[in-house]
Amino acid sequence: MADVVVLRPQADFTRVNAPAPSSFSTVYRAPADATLAADIRQARALVIPAVGPKLDAALFEGSALKLVQVTGAGLDRLDRAAMERLGIPVANVPGGSNAALAEYAVTCAATLLRRFGWSHAEILKGNYAAYRSRMLADNLGGLEGLLVGIVGFGTIGVAVARAFKNAGARLCYYDPAPPRPEEATALGAQALPLDALLAAADVVSLHVPLIPATRNLIGTAQLALMKPDAVLVQAARGGIVDEAALAAALEGGTIGGAAVDVYTTEPPTPDNPLLNIKGEGVNRLLLTPHIAGVTRQSAAFLFRSSWENVERVVVRGEAPLNRAY
Repeated sequence: MADVVVLRPQADFTRVNAPAPSSFSTVYRAPADATLAADIRQARALVIPAVGPKLDAALFEGSALKLVQVTGAGLDRLDRAAMERLGIPVANVPGGSNAALAEYAVTCAATLLRRFGWSHAEILKGNYAAYRSRMLADNLGGLEGLLVGIVGFGTIGVAVARAFKNAGARLCYYDPAPPRPEEATALGAQALPLDALLAAADVVSLHVPLIPATRNLIGTAQLALMKPDAVLVQAARGGIVDEAALAAALEGGTIGGAAVDVYTTEPPTPDNPLLNIKGEGVNRLLLTPHIAGVTRQSAAFLFRSSWENVERVVVRGEAPLNRAY
């Protein structure tokens, strides 16, 4: 019997020099392993990645778990009502991916605004001179002086706003109840209604959770408000953007571009509208595989923080830090 069951490969931890402490025993399992339910029933803690399929609440019935530790911020994989009914504490690591996410948002926005991906494709097709002339004629700009709209001004949104500010951008944000309004003042970020932000911003970066109020928050009507050369960065949660509406906007050239890191279904299925864009719309799109918050540095921080919390509970009998519920 192991003290801790881990639902990710051991290699994930060792390659960033963040192995499990020797103060407790661990076993590494995949969600489909036949012994998983039995292992969980006997373990004292479960460690899971934030990204992956939802875990069946039945896995936790009859267990003696003292903690479910998520090695990230997202809690989408767990049934909150079931965990609360069973009295199993759930903790995460908020803010551990902030720097990586901020870097992703700024990099993607600059790449799209300056059409680096598009020019790469054109050069490979032999259109070096023609496309260079088009880029010059279109008078492409960088981030300096542009207005960046942050949708969701929580911990991650503030970190992303700060990174854009450091790149010389101006800031506005939409959040009905920003948890850190003092940060907005310090960054000179102006609060705007969502529609006004979409109409004014040169870059729109999404950082809200997926809840009923945010599902399809950005759809046909919202995309129609954006400037024709504005770009969208979607690194929040799949389902916040209507993917069919976004594909249509990119195909029609009604927005300048979009970077998408998260999808309604992950991995995206072959019929996902974003995988079937035609014409120049393909060059307006940058797709990444839910990796915005993942760097070697961020992974090491997330894993070490998770192990420290597990050690608090399993070895020292203390209450977990960052308990989500």
